[in-house]
Amino acid sequence: MAAAVLDTHTAIWYLLRSPELPPSTLGLLRGATRDGEPLYLSSISVVEAIYLAEKARLPRLALDLLTEALAPSDASIVLVPLDLQIARAVERIPRALIPDMPDRIIAATALHLGLPLVTRDAKIPAAGVRTIW
Repeated sequence: MAAAVLDTHTAIWYLLRSPELPPSTLGLLRGATRDGEPLYLSSISVVEAIYLAEKARLPRLALDLLTEALAPSDASIVLVPLDLQIARAVERIPRALIPDMPDRIIAATALHLGLPLVTRDAKIPAAGVRTIW
């Protein structure tokens, strides 16, 4: 697999080695890491993980693993800051299809980078974003 953008749930499940992540998707992510292909994560995903941990909908361990995965300079998961180009790309993601702002920002990040989004969210391809799952 070439480079891709990870949805929040994908990154968390990958780091937690969750059975929620299909074996085929897990294999693709591991292969990308092994081959030195970057896996990108929108900065909004970190904010979303913090929010979910605060609400106890995500174990604190998941947030800690995510923070650790982003820390090294040679990290296999690369944080993508929310910048003006990505903010403008949000306009290309129809709110009627994807009303949740973090999801729109994540999809816009994939659009802006010209990369597929690894997600189980079935609504996202309808917004014109290539997906892998």
